[in-house]
Amino acid sequence: MWVDEKKKAPIIDYLGWILFLSVFFELLMLILEPSSIKNVETGKLSFSYVVYATIGILFTTPGPVIALFILLRKEEKITVKEFIKRFLYTPKIIKTVLITGLFCLCALLFAIFCGELNGSPLYMMPLGFLIMLPFVGFAEETGWRGFLQPMLEKRFPFPVATTIVAVIWCVWHFPIWLQPTSNHYGDSMIGFAINIFVWTFVAAAIYKSTKSVLACAIYHSFINSIGAIYDWNKLFDSYPNSNTAYIYFGIIFIAALVIWYTEDREAK
Repeated sequence: MWVDEKKKAPIIDYLGWILFLSVFFELLMLILEPSSIKNVETGKLSFSYVVYATIGILFTTPGPVIALFILLRKEEKITVKEFIKRFLYTPKIIKTVLITGLFCLCALLFAIFCGELNGSPLYMMPLGFLIMLPFVGFAEETGWRGFLQPMLEKRFPFPVATTIVAVIWCVWHFPIWLQPTSNHYGDSMIGFAINIFVWTFVAAAIYKSTKSVLACAIYHSFINSIGAIYDWNKLFDSYPNSNTAYIYFGIIFIAALVIWYTEDREAK
């Protein structure tokens, strides 16, 4: 997403915007949390709950993309059209389909063999994917993988840069543990952090091999859409809960490292 190779990318500015947006909107979410609790208990829609849901959909989750657009607007006077064009840019289509498809298939097989169906109809998964792609994949991956990951790699080795992104991504999620109506409330923070660490390496490897933010967004959205028909919390957040989980996360982590090493060697 940052195309000016001659200019040093303002990583600190980006993280500053992330911090500001996160603190501001998460505070609003916490203030309005009682309306969400009431909605769950009564099923009645209220104005405050509509505001709560709107902030969550349009400002909290999309914090990374909002911060990046503000930054690029300031630095390059970028237009929305150009921003979307960079997001969709996929120079290695065949490689992108193969690598992204392989990681998505691994996640689906893990869910099939280890997951518990939640009773929702199967069409909810592709429907969930279509919803997740703009509101989660595009909203987050433009910032994490499209900007932060490659810019940190210019300053640190791949494993170090990816670990830094994993820590930031994980901490950015932590406020949802303060919201009783969030889907992660009460789950294991350790299990979630381990998942984030592994998935960060996978997404970073996808981007390193494909140079496509869209590919990362597809993988992220696909992972989340699994929760539309499977019990997400038992499948992922309680990890490690079985030998199969160890095998799954071990395989995709090793695959990510192999892809990184191969790409790095070819580049040199």
